[in-house]
Amino acid sequence: MGDGKHRCGWALNSRLEIDYHDCEWGVPVKDDRKLFELLILEGAQAGLNWRTILNKRKAYREAFGNFDPVRVARYSELDIASLLQNPGIVRNQLKIAATIINAQRFLQVQQEYGSFSAFLWGFTAGESIQNRWKAAQDVPSRTRESDVLAKDLKKRGFKFVGTTICYAYMQAIGMVNDHLVDCFRHCEIARLTATA
Repeated sequence: MGDGKHRCGWALNSRLEIDYHDCEWGVPVKDDRKLFELLILEGAQAGLNWRTILNKRKAYREAFGNFDPVRVARYSELDIASLLQNPGIVRNQLKIAATIINAQRFLQVQQEYGSFSAFLWGFTAGESIQNRWKAAQDVPSRTRESDVLAKDLKKRGFKFVGTTICYAYMQAIGMVNDHLVDCFRHCEIARLTATA
């Protein structure tokens, strides 16, 4: 984008994607509200592209109480009916219902583990996995860790948490560093996780 920085190819289609790539993707997230937000957004993305979800992110924040799981867990059938009329979000009844169910399950995990972060990061022993992919086609869409995470979340009643969605989630929240080695963010994320 004229700044001379080499980026992962998926991020080059819009300013929104570039900003997300440069500032968020792969940065380790330990804050529960942010973890809830990205869990919901990754589920909403199923069958769509990430740019669509990024374009709707502000509307999602407004529609789902700034991703407060306590608030979302109490949404009613009336709330669902209202959300289905909201053009700012993906108006898929299954995905909207899943958001409410996932908020309820999220709170159960918080209660059991003290935080959702403690539960989630246990799947990588609290560490960010540092990959060294040279080409986009080398990056997997699922791993053993995402398989185990997906199985656990499904057992707990979470929805839209298949292994591919879980792996995209792990990438987003920095449980794995999947920036390509020639991307300027790869070494920055590696340094960041080393000091976290």
